[in-house]
Amino acid sequence: MEEMKNTKKLTDDCDAAIKTAQFRFALIAPLVQGLVPDGSDTAYFMRITKDPLTLPDGRCVKYSWKTPQKWHYLYKKGGFDALLPKARSDKGIPRALPDTAIEEIYRLKEKYPRLNATQIHIRLVQDAFIPASVSVDAVQRFIRNNGLKSSRELNLKDRKAFEEESFGRMWQADTCHFCYINDAADKKAHKVYLVVIIDDHSRMIVGAGMSYNDNSYGFQKVLKDAVSTYGIPDKLYTDNGSPYIDRQLSLICGSIGTVLLHAPVRDGAAKAKVERNFRTMREKLLYGLDLDKIHSLHEFNALLKDYVRRYNTGYHAGIGCAPFERYQATKEHVRLPRSREWLEESFLNRVTRKVRKDATVPIDCVSYDVPMQFISQKVEIRYLPDDMDSAFILYEGEHFPIRATDKNENCRTNRETAIPVDYAKIGGGN
Repeated sequence: MEEMKNTKKLTDDCDAAIKTAQFRFALIAPLVQGLVPDGSDTAYFMRITKDPLTLPDGRCVKYSWKTPQKWHYLYKKGGFDALLPKARSDKGIPRALPDTAIEEIYRLKEKYPRLNATQIHIRLVQDAFIPASVSVDAVQRFIRNNGLKSSRELNLKDRKAFEEESFGRMWQADTCHFCYINDAADKKAHKVYLVVIIDDHSRMIVGAGMSYNDNSYGFQKVLKDAVSTYGIPDKLYTDNGSPYIDRQLSLICGSIGTVLLHAPVRDGAAKAKVERNFRTMREKLLYGLDLDKIHSLHEFNALLKDYVRRYNTGYHAGIGCAPFERYQATKEHVRLPRSREWLEESFLNRVTRKVRKDATVPIDCVSYDVPMQFISQKVEIRYLPDDMDSAFILYEGEHFPIRATDKNENCRTNRETAIPVDYAKIGGGN
């Protein structure tokens, strides 16, 4: 139980650090991506620090212009990892409202427009959406900042048609349940999930894939293929589904220099381009298929690949040309990965663990042996969930491999520190 508490605390600390690093990167991203309109870097820093900035934990802080300048320097030297704080800076400060509480606030304001913040706070506490320690002020602040204060036209949002100026400025991504297929391997019906990544400017599908699981790693693989093929996007726009609020995705986006943005909760229309694309794919791909003749994901993904090729090179009424033509005309802006090795390492998952006394660490309820010099230390482990044989500890720039614990094999391992057993004395021998 104590170990579980310690692991949870480490995870919470890492989450807070990642959010802080994301906030810092978002401020310096225009410099990293070459999009600063000001006359100089200093002018940009002075402009963004003119007014107080809202931190991920809800606090408003007035920074000196030299602070983001320092963050920019750290990022150039050490990448996204250099922006991670050494220790939590928000200890003792209430957490932001969780997504479940935010969704409930929207639901309550929609159903009962005249409810005020105090009444909503009472309901959130009573229904266990938030602990009683969260103040009414947090609810009031959210209602005020999200335009929910007025009881009139709560569902009316200020929407305008928008489009990025060139390819790679922003990618929109989403996952949907596409259909069911019968897999010949296990003779079972499986729900198929479709992941799509579309470029905002060109409407080109840069990534697409089908899987039996709606999880973060499935999306990461599609994103990795897209970046490998088309370069690094400036921004990635997603909803608040579990694959997209995963902290591993946050670390990956920070490592490659992409700003991760989330649409407002329960607002699918905010990413209308990718939502409309799902409808098109159903009409032009799914409804013309005989699903009884598809017996594996491999077959389905081959059909999807052919569809994406036809879509990208075909005429698109919304832009008056083929998506591939727009891509060709504006692709010069896109940043390319430094190398294949750099890209592979950027997409590794990361966890922090404290090494047990028996030189093991737990990852997803599986025990792994680590080098003995790390006993009782906190270590950072990098890995791919489907290739744990390549997992390693990263320490001072060096890789230290880990492996799944084999207790039977460890029982036969000679140890220099083991106390020798004199079998002649067992059972009363002299």
